[in-house]
Amino acid sequence: MTPEIIQLPEVATAAVRDTIPMTELAGFFDRSFGLLATVLAEQGASPTGPAYARYFGLPGDTVDVELGYPVAEVIRRQGEVYAASLAAPRVVRAVHEGSYDQLGDSWRALWEWIVARGLNAADEMWEVYVTEPTPDGDPAAMRTELSWPLRD
Repeated sequence: MTPEIIQLPEVATAAVRDTIPMTELAGFFDRSFGLLATVLAEQGASPTGPAYARYFGLPGDTVDVELGYPVAEVIRRQGEVYAASLAAPRVVRAVHEGSYDQLGDSWRALWEWIVARGLNAADEMWEVYVTEPTPDGDPAAMRTELSWPLRD
């Protein structure tokens, strides 16, 4: 994993957000991505890229998390699904290769990289699931982009 500091454009998204116990995270992912797919189809929209999860604050026993997809057009609020965006002028980005089970280790390594350079990290971060998981897929081949916005 080789972190780099990059500039990102703002990206419109369709999202669902909740604060939940960490033990319920997998179920929230499954339910929310299904809900997002339904709402996007009903509104005639489709994802323009892979899914993401944005974390507001560091996860602990509970997690404040937003799940979504980038979209070309702003969607209308429908139930739990709302229009959002990923916006951060500068982020530290790294690519985690492997199973989701080791994402926590990669996030810790990214945090250590940020601290070692005296950078000021924001209170939120997100991961983009470049490789969509499949039942017969090899977890070692999965790629997840980790982005941690920086404060000036």
